Amino acid sequence: MTAVEATAMDTRLGSAKRNIAILTVAQAILGSAAPLTISTGGLAGFALLGADKSLATAPVTGFNLGVAFGAVIIATLSRFLGRKQSFMLGAVLGAAGGLLATYALYLSDFWLFAAALLLVGISGGFTQKIRFAAADAAPSFYKAKAISWILAGGIVSAVVGPQLAILLKDFLAPVTFAGVFMGLAPLMLVAIVVLSFLNLPKNTTVQAQTHAPARPLLEIVLTQRFLTGLICGVSTYAMMSFMMTGAPLAMVVGCGFSSDLATLGIQWHVIAMFGPSFFTGMLITRYGAEKVVAAGLVILLGCAVVAHMGVALWNFWLALVLLGIGWNFGFIGATSIVASSYRPQEADKVQGFHDIILFGFVALSSFSSGKVFSAYGWSVMNLVIWPVVIVCLILILLQMQASRRKSAA
Repeated sequence: MTAVEATAMDTRLGSAKRNIAILTVAQAILGSAAPLTISTGGLAGFALLGADKSLATAPVTGFNLGVAFGAVIIATLSRFLGRKQSFMLGAVLGAAGGLLATYALYLSDFWLFAAALLLVGISGGFTQKIRFAAADAAPSFYKAKAISWILAGGIVSAVVGPQLAILLKDFLAPVTFAGVFMGLAPLMLVAIVVLSFLNLPKNTTVQAQTHAPARPLLEIVLTQRFLTGLICGVSTYAMMSFMMTGAPLAMVVGCGFSSDLATLGIQWHVIAMFGPSFFTGMLITRYGAEKVVAAGLVILLGCAVVAHMGVALWNFWLALVLLGIGWNFGFIGATSIVASSYRPQEADKVQGFHDIILFGFVALSSFSSGKVFSAYGWSVMNLVIWPVVIVCLILILLQMQASRRKSAA
Protein backbone atom coordinates (compact mmCIF):
# COMPACT_ATOMS: atom_id res chain seq x y z
CA MET A 1 0.00 0.00 0.00
CA THR A 2 1.39 3.41 -1.03
CA ALA A 3 1.48 6.44 1.28
CA VAL A 4 -1.41 8.01 -0.64
CA GLU A 5 -3.50 4.86 -0.31
CA ALA A 6 -2.68 4.60 3.40
CA THR A 7 -3.74 8.22 3.95
CA ALA A 8 -6.98 7.62 2.06
CA MET A 9 -7.67 4.52 4.15
CA ASP A 10 -7.02 6.41 7.40
CA THR A 11 -9.37 9.18 6.27
CA ARG A 12 -12.11 6.71 5.39
CA LEU A 13 -11.67 4.86 8.68
CA GLY A 14 -11.84 8.12 10.64
CA SER A 15 -15.02 9.15 8.83
CA ALA A 16 -16.48 5.68 9.40
CA LYS A 17 -15.73 5.83 13.13
CA ARG A 18 -17.45 9.22 13.43
CA ASN A 19 -20.54 7.96 11.62
CA ILE A 20 -20.54 4.77 13.68
CA ALA A 21 -20.44 6.83 16.89
CA ILE A 22 -23.45 8.89 15.77
CA LEU A 23 -25.31 5.79 14.60
CA THR A 24 -24.57 4.05 17.90
CA VAL A 25 -26.18 6.90 19.85
CA ALA A 26 -29.14 6.91 17.46
CA GLN A 27 -29.45 3.14 17.80
CA ALA A 28 -29.45 3.47 21.59
CA ILE A 29 -32.33 5.96 21.49
CA LEU A 30 -34.41 4.46 18.68
CA GLY A 31 -33.80 0.93 19.92
CA SER A 32 -35.46 1.77 23.24
CA ALA A 33 -38.84 1.45 21.52
CA ALA A 34 -38.46 -2.33 21.15
CA PRO A 35 -37.97 -3.37 24.81
CA LEU A 36 -40.54 -0.77 25.87
CA THR A 37 -43.09 -2.16 23.44
CA ILE A 38 -42.40 -5.84 24.04
CA SER A 39 -42.33 -5.58 27.84
CA THR A 40 -45.70 -3.82 27.98
CA GLY A 41 -47.45 -4.58 24.67
CA GLY A 42 -48.56 -8.10 25.59
CA LEU A 43 -49.70 -7.04 29.08
CA ALA A 44 -51.63 -4.07 27.71
CA GLY A 45 -53.19 -6.33 25.08
CA PHE A 46 -54.11 -8.85 27.77
CA ALA A 47 -55.91 -6.11 29.73
CA LEU A 48 -57.82 -4.88 26.67
CA LEU A 49 -59.20 -8.31 25.75
CA GLY A 50 -62.26 -10.01 27.16
CA ALA A 51 -62.49 -13.63 28.29
CA ASP A 52 -60.39 -15.03 25.43
CA LYS A 53 -56.81 -13.91 26.07
CA SER A 54 -55.15 -15.98 23.33
CA LEU A 55 -54.59 -12.88 21.16
CA ALA A 56 -52.84 -10.95 23.94
CA THR A 57 -49.54 -10.87 22.03
CA ALA A 58 -51.17 -9.73 18.75
CA PRO A 59 -50.09 -6.08 19.34
CA VAL A 60 -46.49 -7.28 19.73
CA THR A 61 -46.98 -9.27 16.54
CA GLY A 62 -48.16 -6.04 14.93
CA PHE A 63 -44.92 -4.43 16.06
CA ASN A 64 -42.83 -7.24 14.55
CA LEU A 65 -44.80 -7.16 11.30
CA GLY A 66 -44.17 -3.44 11.20
CA VAL A 67 -40.44 -4.09 11.53
CA ALA A 68 -40.64 -6.39 8.49
CA PHE A 69 -42.58 -3.81 6.46
CA GLY A 70 -40.24 -1.06 7.59
CA ALA A 71 -37.22 -3.03 6.41
CA VAL A 72 -38.71 -3.17 2.90
CA ILE A 73 -39.82 0.47 2.92
CA ILE A 74 -36.42 1.84 3.93
CA ALA A 75 -34.65 -0.35 1.38
CA THR A 76 -36.63 1.54 -1.29
CA LEU A 77 -36.70 4.97 0.35
CA SER A 78 -32.97 5.08 1.02
CA ARG A 79 -32.30 4.99 -2.72
CA PHE A 80 -34.23 8.24 -3.18
CA LEU A 81 -34.03 10.08 0.14
CA GLY A 82 -30.71 8.75 1.38
CA ARG A 83 -30.23 6.81 4.59
CA LYS A 84 -29.92 9.84 6.86
CA GLN A 85 -33.29 11.28 5.83
CA SER A 86 -34.86 7.82 5.91
CA PHE A 87 -33.70 7.24 9.49
CA MET A 88 -35.15 10.60 10.52
CA LEU A 89 -38.46 9.77 8.85
CA GLY A 90 -38.49 6.48 10.75
CA ALA A 91 -38.17 8.39 14.02
CA VAL A 92 -41.17 10.55 13.07
CA LEU A 93 -43.22 7.39 12.41
CA GLY A 94 -42.19 6.04 15.82
CA ALA A 95 -43.42 9.20 17.54
CA ALA A 96 -46.72 9.04 15.64
CA GLY A 97 -47.17 5.37 16.54
CA GLY A 98 -46.56 6.06 20.22
CA LEU A 99 -49.17 8.84 20.30
CA LEU A 100 -51.67 6.65 18.44
CA ALA A 101 -51.08 3.81 20.92
CA THR A 102 -51.76 6.24 23.79
CA TYR A 103 -55.04 7.27 22.16
CA ALA A 104 -56.02 3.62 21.57
CA LEU A 105 -55.48 2.77 25.23
CA TYR A 106 -57.72 5.69 26.23
CA LEU A 107 -60.40 4.28 23.94
CA SER A 108 -59.77 0.69 25.14
CA ASP A 109 -59.56 -0.25 21.45
CA PHE A 110 -57.50 -3.44 21.12
CA TRP A 111 -57.14 -3.45 17.34
CA LEU A 112 -56.34 0.25 17.12
CA PHE A 113 -53.64 -0.41 19.71
CA ALA A 114 -52.29 -3.25 17.56
CA ALA A 115 -52.31 -0.94 14.52
CA ALA A 116 -50.41 1.70 16.51
CA LEU A 117 -47.72 -0.83 17.44
CA LEU A 118 -47.56 -1.78 13.75
CA LEU A 119 -46.59 1.85 13.07
CA VAL A 120 -44.01 1.78 15.89
CA GLY A 121 -42.69 -1.43 14.33
CA ILE A 122 -42.29 0.22 10.92
CA SER A 123 -40.10 2.76 12.68
CA GLY A 124 -38.21 -0.18 14.18
CA GLY A 125 -37.66 -1.58 10.70
CA PHE A 126 -35.93 1.65 9.77
CA THR A 127 -33.80 1.32 12.91
CA GLN A 128 -32.72 -2.19 11.89
CA LYS A 129 -31.06 -0.68 8.81
CA ILE A 130 -28.61 1.19 11.05
CA ARG A 131 -26.38 -1.86 11.55
CA PHE A 132 -26.05 -2.31 7.77
CA ALA A 133 -25.45 1.41 7.24
CA ALA A 134 -22.54 1.26 9.66
CA ALA A 135 -21.11 -1.87 8.04
CA ASP A 136 -21.44 -0.47 4.51
CA ALA A 137 -19.67 2.78 5.48
CA ALA A 138 -16.72 0.93 7.07
CA PRO A 139 -13.67 -0.70 5.45
CA SER A 140 -13.98 -4.47 5.05
CA PHE A 141 -11.69 -5.23 8.00
CA TYR A 142 -13.81 -3.03 10.29
CA LYS A 143 -17.29 -4.29 9.36
CA ALA A 144 -17.70 -6.82 12.20
CA LYS A 145 -16.60 -4.24 14.77
CA ALA A 146 -18.95 -1.66 13.24
CA ILE A 147 -21.92 -4.02 13.61
CA SER A 148 -20.87 -4.85 17.16
CA TRP A 149 -20.59 -1.19 18.19
CA ILE A 150 -24.00 -0.39 16.74
CA LEU A 151 -25.58 -3.24 18.65
CA ALA A 152 -23.67 -2.22 21.77
CA GLY A 153 -25.84 0.89 21.73
CA GLY A 154 -28.62 -1.50 22.70
CA ILE A 155 -27.25 -1.55 26.25
CA VAL A 156 -28.61 1.96 26.68
CA SER A 157 -31.85 0.85 25.01
CA ALA A 158 -32.03 -2.02 27.49
CA VAL A 159 -32.09 0.44 30.37
CA VAL A 160 -34.02 3.35 28.87
CA GLY A 161 -36.89 1.31 27.38
CA PRO A 162 -37.85 -0.79 30.44
CA GLN A 163 -37.21 2.07 32.88
CA LEU A 164 -39.52 4.33 30.90
CA ALA A 165 -42.10 1.53 31.00
CA ILE A 166 -41.83 1.32 34.80
CA LEU A 167 -41.75 5.09 35.41
CA LEU A 168 -44.55 6.00 33.00
CA LYS A 169 -46.83 2.98 33.50
CA ASP A 170 -49.25 4.96 35.69
CA PHE A 171 -48.30 8.46 34.49
CA LEU A 172 -51.69 8.87 32.79
CA ALA A 173 -53.66 6.92 35.40
CA PRO A 174 -56.21 5.43 35.48
CA VAL A 175 -55.27 4.35 31.93
CA THR A 176 -52.42 1.91 32.61
CA PHE A 177 -49.51 1.95 30.11
CA ALA A 178 -50.83 5.02 28.22
CA GLY A 179 -48.01 7.17 29.56
CA VAL A 180 -45.47 4.57 28.43
CA PHE A 181 -46.32 4.99 24.77
CA MET A 182 -46.73 8.74 25.03
CA GLY A 183 -43.08 8.78 26.15
CA LEU A 184 -42.01 7.51 22.72
CA ALA A 185 -42.67 10.91 21.10
CA PRO A 186 -39.98 12.98 22.90
CA LEU A 187 -37.59 10.03 22.64
CA MET A 188 -37.92 9.99 18.85
CA LEU A 189 -37.43 13.76 18.65
CA VAL A 190 -34.08 13.44 20.46
CA ALA A 191 -33.05 10.78 17.93
CA ILE A 192 -33.84 13.14 15.05
CA VAL A 193 -31.49 15.75 16.51
CA VAL A 194 -28.70 13.16 16.83
CA LEU A 195 -29.21 11.91 13.27
CA SER A 196 -28.93 15.46 11.90
CA PHE A 197 -25.14 15.25 12.48
CA LEU A 198 -24.78 12.12 10.30
CA ASN A 199 -22.71 12.30 7.11
CA LEU A 200 -22.83 8.91 5.41
CA PRO A 201 -21.08 8.35 2.06
CA LYS A 202 -23.39 8.14 -0.91
CA ASN A 203 -24.07 4.74 -2.44
CA THR A 204 -22.39 5.86 -5.67
CA THR A 205 -19.14 6.43 -3.75
CA VAL A 206 -19.25 2.95 -2.32
CA GLN A 207 -20.12 1.40 -5.68
CA ALA A 208 -17.24 3.16 -7.39
CA GLN A 209 -14.82 1.18 -5.27
CA THR A 210 -15.63 -2.05 -7.09
CA HIS A 211 -15.84 -2.85 -10.79
CA ALA A 212 -17.67 -6.17 -10.38
CA PRO A 213 -21.22 -6.11 -11.77
CA ALA A 214 -24.20 -6.57 -9.47
CA ARG A 215 -25.56 -10.12 -9.50
CA PRO A 216 -29.26 -11.02 -9.69
CA LEU A 217 -30.91 -11.30 -6.27
CA LEU A 218 -31.82 -14.95 -6.77
CA GLU A 219 -28.19 -15.86 -7.47
CA ILE A 220 -27.04 -14.21 -4.25
CA VAL A 221 -29.71 -15.63 -1.94
CA LEU A 222 -29.19 -19.18 -3.19
CA THR A 223 -25.51 -19.27 -2.20
CA GLN A 224 -24.68 -21.54 0.72
CA ARG A 225 -23.10 -18.69 2.69
CA PHE A 226 -26.11 -16.39 2.43
CA LEU A 227 -28.60 -19.16 3.21
CA THR A 228 -26.62 -20.26 6.26
CA GLY A 229 -26.47 -16.69 7.59
CA LEU A 230 -30.14 -16.09 6.82
CA ILE A 231 -31.46 -19.30 8.41
CA CYS A 232 -29.28 -18.99 11.51
CA GLY A 233 -30.11 -15.29 11.91
CA VAL A 234 -33.83 -15.87 11.42
CA SER A 235 -33.88 -18.85 13.80
CA THR A 236 -31.88 -17.06 16.49
CA TYR A 237 -34.04 -13.94 16.34
CA ALA A 238 -37.34 -15.83 16.07
CA MET A 239 -36.54 -18.04 19.06
CA MET A 240 -35.52 -14.99 21.06
CA SER A 241 -38.76 -13.19 20.14
CA PHE A 242 -40.85 -16.29 20.90
CA MET A 243 -39.44 -16.63 24.40
CA MET A 244 -39.15 -12.92 25.20
CA THR A 245 -42.74 -12.18 24.17
CA GLY A 246 -44.12 -15.06 26.22
CA ALA A 247 -41.98 -14.47 29.31
CA PRO A 248 -43.92 -11.44 30.70
CA LEU A 249 -47.20 -13.34 30.33
CA ALA A 250 -45.72 -16.43 31.97
CA MET A 251 -44.35 -14.37 34.87
CA VAL A 252 -47.39 -12.14 35.50
CA VAL A 253 -50.35 -14.26 34.38
CA GLY A 254 -48.92 -17.72 34.92
CA CYS A 255 -46.91 -17.23 38.13
CA GLY A 256 -48.32 -14.09 39.73
CA PHE A 257 -45.20 -11.92 39.65
CA SER A 258 -45.69 -8.15 39.33
CA SER A 259 -45.48 -6.41 35.97
CA ASP A 260 -42.48 -4.44 37.30
CA LEU A 261 -40.57 -7.68 37.96
CA ALA A 262 -41.46 -8.90 34.48
CA THR A 263 -40.26 -5.60 32.99
CA LEU A 264 -37.00 -5.82 34.93
CA GLY A 265 -36.56 -9.35 33.59
CA ILE A 266 -36.88 -7.94 30.07
CA GLN A 267 -34.39 -5.22 30.98
CA TRP A 268 -31.76 -7.78 32.07
CA HIS A 269 -32.55 -9.75 28.94
CA VAL A 270 -31.97 -6.77 26.64
CA ILE A 271 -28.76 -5.84 28.49
CA ALA A 272 -27.59 -9.41 27.88
CA MET A 273 -28.60 -9.06 24.23
CA PHE A 274 -26.34 -6.09 23.62
CA GLY A 275 -23.73 -6.18 26.41
CA PRO A 276 -21.46 -8.76 24.73
CA SER A 277 -21.36 -6.58 21.60
CA PHE A 278 -18.27 -4.82 22.96
CA PHE A 279 -16.24 -7.96 22.26
CA THR A 280 -18.38 -10.01 19.84
CA GLY A 281 -16.72 -8.32 16.87
CA MET A 282 -13.27 -9.23 18.21
CA LEU A 283 -14.38 -12.83 18.72
CA ILE A 284 -15.62 -12.97 15.13
CA THR A 285 -12.34 -11.54 13.86
CA ARG A 286 -10.31 -14.05 15.87
CA TYR A 287 -12.38 -17.24 15.61
CA GLY A 288 -14.67 -16.66 12.65
CA ALA A 289 -18.37 -15.87 12.44
CA GLU A 290 -19.40 -19.52 12.18
CA LYS A 291 -17.84 -20.49 15.53
CA VAL A 292 -19.42 -17.49 17.24
CA VAL A 293 -22.84 -18.43 15.85
CA ALA A 294 -22.35 -22.00 17.08
CA ALA A 295 -21.50 -20.73 20.57
CA GLY A 296 -24.66 -18.62 20.56
CA LEU A 297 -26.79 -21.60 19.58
CA VAL A 298 -25.36 -23.69 22.44
CA ILE A 299 -26.15 -20.86 24.87
CA LEU A 300 -29.74 -20.85 23.61
CA LEU A 301 -29.96 -24.51 24.57
CA GLY A 302 -28.77 -23.49 28.05
CA CYS A 303 -31.66 -21.00 28.17
CA ALA A 304 -34.13 -23.80 27.43
CA VAL A 305 -32.63 -25.99 30.17
CA VAL A 306 -32.82 -23.27 32.84
CA ALA A 307 -36.35 -22.27 31.86
CA HIS A 308 -37.50 -25.88 32.03
CA MET A 309 -36.01 -26.40 35.50
CA GLY A 310 -38.69 -24.33 37.27
CA VAL A 311 -40.76 -21.15 37.48
CA ALA A 312 -39.00 -19.30 40.29
CA LEU A 313 -38.00 -15.70 39.58
CA TRP A 314 -34.35 -16.69 39.12
CA ASN A 315 -35.35 -19.27 36.48
CA PHE A 316 -37.07 -16.62 34.42
CA TRP A 317 -34.35 -14.00 34.81
CA LEU A 318 -31.40 -16.35 34.19
CA ALA A 319 -33.15 -17.92 31.20
CA LEU A 320 -33.79 -14.44 29.78
CA VAL A 321 -30.15 -13.47 30.30
CA LEU A 322 -28.94 -16.62 28.51
CA LEU A 323 -31.50 -15.96 25.79
CA GLY A 324 -30.01 -12.50 25.29
CA ILE A 325 -26.38 -13.67 25.15
CA GLY A 326 -27.27 -16.50 22.79
CA TRP A 327 -29.09 -14.04 20.53
CA ASN A 328 -26.10 -11.69 20.53
CA PHE A 329 -23.57 -14.29 19.42
CA GLY A 330 -25.98 -15.96 17.02
CA PHE A 331 -27.40 -12.85 15.39
CA ILE A 332 -24.23 -10.74 15.12
CA GLY A 333 -22.37 -13.76 13.78
CA ALA A 334 -25.14 -14.52 11.28
CA THR A 335 -25.31 -10.85 10.23
CA SER A 336 -21.55 -10.92 9.58
CA ILE A 337 -21.98 -14.03 7.43
CA VAL A 338 -24.74 -12.34 5.43
CA ALA A 339 -22.78 -9.07 5.10
CA SER A 340 -19.86 -10.99 3.56
CA SER A 341 -22.06 -12.70 0.97
CA TYR A 342 -22.85 -9.68 -1.24
CA ARG A 343 -21.05 -6.84 -3.00
CA PRO A 344 -21.50 -3.15 -2.02
CA GLN A 345 -23.72 -2.37 -5.03
CA GLU A 346 -25.96 -5.31 -4.12
CA ALA A 347 -26.48 -4.15 -0.53
CA ASP A 348 -29.94 -2.54 -0.59
CA LYS A 349 -31.77 -5.33 -2.40
CA VAL A 350 -30.09 -8.11 -0.40
CA GLN A 351 -30.60 -6.37 2.94
CA GLY A 352 -34.25 -5.65 2.13
CA PHE A 353 -34.84 -9.29 1.18
CA HIS A 354 -33.00 -10.48 4.28
CA ASP A 355 -34.94 -8.28 6.69
CA ILE A 356 -38.42 -8.98 5.27
CA ILE A 357 -37.76 -12.72 5.73
CA LEU A 358 -36.20 -12.15 9.15
CA PHE A 359 -38.92 -10.02 10.67
CA GLY A 360 -41.72 -11.89 8.96
CA PHE A 361 -40.65 -14.97 10.91
CA VAL A 362 -40.11 -12.87 14.04
CA ALA A 363 -43.70 -11.61 13.75
CA LEU A 364 -44.95 -15.17 13.34
CA SER A 365 -42.97 -16.28 16.39
CA SER A 366 -44.36 -13.49 18.59
CA PHE A 367 -47.92 -14.29 17.49
CA SER A 368 -47.48 -18.00 18.13
CA SER A 369 -45.94 -17.20 21.52
CA GLY A 370 -49.27 -16.09 22.96
CA LYS A 371 -51.10 -18.98 21.33
CA VAL A 372 -48.67 -21.62 22.59
CA PHE A 373 -48.60 -20.13 26.09
CA SER A 374 -52.41 -20.03 26.32
CA ALA A 375 -52.79 -23.57 24.99
CA TYR A 376 -49.80 -25.42 26.47
CA GLY A 377 -47.99 -23.24 28.98
CA TRP A 378 -44.43 -22.03 29.53
CA SER A 379 -42.80 -25.48 29.78
CA VAL A 380 -43.84 -26.46 26.25
CA MET A 381 -42.55 -23.15 24.88
CA ASN A 382 -39.07 -24.06 26.11
CA LEU A 383 -39.05 -27.31 24.15
CA VAL A 384 -39.43 -25.52 20.80
CA ILE A 385 -35.84 -24.25 21.00
CA TRP A 386 -34.24 -27.69 20.72
CA PRO A 387 -35.10 -28.80 17.14
CA VAL A 388 -34.51 -25.31 15.72
CA VAL A 389 -31.06 -24.98 17.31
CA ILE A 390 -30.00 -28.49 16.22
CA VAL A 391 -30.86 -27.75 12.57
CA CYS A 392 -28.88 -24.48 12.72
CA LEU A 393 -25.85 -26.21 14.25
CA ILE A 394 -25.84 -28.70 11.37
CA LEU A 395 -25.95 -25.84 8.83
CA ILE A 396 -23.07 -24.05 10.58
CA LEU A 397 -20.95 -27.22 10.56
CA LEU A 398 -21.60 -27.66 6.83
CA GLN A 399 -20.63 -24.03 6.18
CA MET A 400 -17.41 -24.44 8.15
CA GLN A 401 -16.53 -27.51 6.09
CA ALA A 402 -17.24 -25.59 2.87
CA SER A 403 -15.01 -22.71 4.03
CA ARG A 404 -12.16 -25.13 4.81
CA ARG A 405 -12.45 -26.72 1.36
CA LYS A 406 -12.40 -23.27 -0.26
CA SER A 407 -9.31 -22.24 1.71
CA ALA A 408 -7.52 -25.47 0.84
CA ALA A 409 -8.28 -25.12 -2.86
